[in-house]
Amino acid sequence: MSRYVSCYLVTTPLEEFPSLIESILKACDFNIIYQTVEYIIAREIPGKVSFSKLVTVEILIDSTKATKTQVQVDLIVKNDQLPLQVDNHCYQLFNKITDAIAQSPQWHLLESAVY
Repeated sequence: MSRYVSCYLVTTPLEEFPSLIESILKACDFNIIYQTVEYIIAREIPGKVSFSKLVTVEILIDSTKATKTQVQVDLIVKNDQLPLQVDNHCYQLFNKITDAIAQSPQWHLLESAVY
């Protein structure tokens, strides 16, 4: 199973974050399949790759550390394919999402870390 993790601290109110991240995920060809205040799951839109390569994104929103202007978020991008190549499909989508988050004009990225 391929799995890539990153963490972010962005300047946006907690109430606005889910709709902002949803627009970023939709732009990266993902559909939201489950959403709560602190957790979002999105899946890649089928049709471009085989079923085993379809990528799932989990977003964990830490509301205990959120302030009026900042939100801390953990992002997990994964699929069922073994990462036999460094530049696999899951890694490519991970890079696409992390670039979209970093370059989004909807907030200011304060910190980021990739694991």
